[in-house]
Amino acid sequence: MTETAPPPEDLVRAVRAVGITDERLLEAVRATPRAAFVPAGHRTRAYADAPVPIGHEQVTTQPSLSATMIEGLDLSGDEHVLEIGTGLGFQTALLARLAADVVTIELWPDLSRQAGSNLARQGIRNVELRVGDGSGGVPERAPYDAIIVSAAFPEVAAPLAGQLRVGGRLVQPIGPGGRDRVVAFRRTATGLERRGVLTPARFVRLRGRYGFPA
Repeated sequence: MTETAPPPEDLVRAVRAVGITDERLLEAVRATPRAAFVPAGHRTRAYADAPVPIGHEQVTTQPSLSATMIEGLDLSGDEHVLEIGTGLGFQTALLARLAADVVTIELWPDLSRQAGSNLARQGIRNVELRVGDGSGGVPERAPYDAIIVSAAFPEVAAPLAGQLRVGGRLVQPIGPGGRDRVVAFRRTATGLERRGVLTPARFVRLRGRYGFPA
């Protein structure tokens, strides 16, 4: 028997079910075909609200969790955004539809190349892809209005906090990896101000000079 993929609108319903009310974000989910951002062998699962393995012991972020994190950034449309962890580009595509431009950095070159191809096929042009140690951010493109980190560490890495403009927002899973809380922060003149916990979650660890050892 052939496995049948759930329809794309199922993903919009799943995002609504976790409390997402931002209509711009819901429309971005509706307009972004997740099947174009997962490996070919997992396309029947693309519109299920679940992670998908992408190699290197990595998985995509569950779509409703990505939406929760993005909503925590409170994007209005004119922001310069930094994303740590490109994966295959689905979350990147959502950010690109909601902000002015996105700088995204991925540790694994093959994932970044595939994400670039995926984004190009969808006509998404306002994304700059980088390969490297995301724990150090991308300082030459700072300051950022918003930063989203798709990997866990017990604290926000100092370079990321330093690359966020005053008044900017940052969302990151805080924890050891596997038992984490997604926390929203705001940059003030004196440093990062914790705004609240968005949701419990399980994330891979943030690896790099300012994260866990590679």
